[in-house]
Amino acid sequence: MRATRFEFRYRVAIIGVIYALGFAAFWYFPLGLATGQTTWLILSSLLAGTHWLTLNTATLFVTIIALVCGVAGTALRVWGTAHLGATTMTGSEMLAGQMVVSGPYRHLRNPLYVGLWLLSVPISILMPVAGAIFVFLMLSVFLLRIIGGEESHLSEKLGGTYHSYRSRVPRLFPTPVAAVSHSGLRPRWIQALMAEAFPVGFTVCFAFLAWSYNARLLTRYLIVCFGFSLVVRALMKPGKE
Repeated sequence: MRATRFEFRYRVAIIGVIYALGFAAFWYFPLGLATGQTTWLILSSLLAGTHWLTLNTATLFVTIIALVCGVAGTALRVWGTAHLGATTMTGSEMLAGQMVVSGPYRHLRNPLYVGLWLLSVPISILMPVAGAIFVFLMLSVFLLRIIGGEESHLSEKLGGTYHSYRSRVPRLFPTPVAAVSHSGLRPRWIQALMAEAFPVGFTVCFAFLAWSYNARLLTRYLIVCFGFSLVVRALMKPGKE
């Protein structure tokens, strides 16, 4: 299950389309799944329905879990990008130069994609249930295709060096203790924060505004953060890290 060059080149746009379809209600009206209620409210109501928590407490619980996932996902992406290199992360072609064996890459092979999965939790609770399910299914399939394509490319270009790394470092579930020694690369935090403007911006907005429990407001800020991140990516010059 490997992504094509087209999928890798336009991965940001494809992920954007997946999110947009998750928010758009029109495509699942015929299925009778468009209730008009957000996953946020549905999950909170289901928890409250167990009678273990009140609705207010259940909503607070769901919000905290979403925030923790968002913070963890954003931190993982910024950490990974700081070590991988911002222009490498935003590039349109698969590269296989020097092995990056520092930061989160000592604990798992794909911190950027795991970070995106985690970040999708606070985003998806703003959607209807059918949209949230759609996003997680489609995003999982797409990211696994991207990972398969990257791993195939690295195996072809780096050979035994990458095979040794792959045999010691897990693909998606991080080890608590670093599985390989540090390569000595210095992280570039400012460039990483710029390259990860979308997750950083949205997570900050969610942390401050989620307590109003206003999904519409957070959705607007989500769109603003995504648009701002596209501008930042366009302004970042390749090779200037």
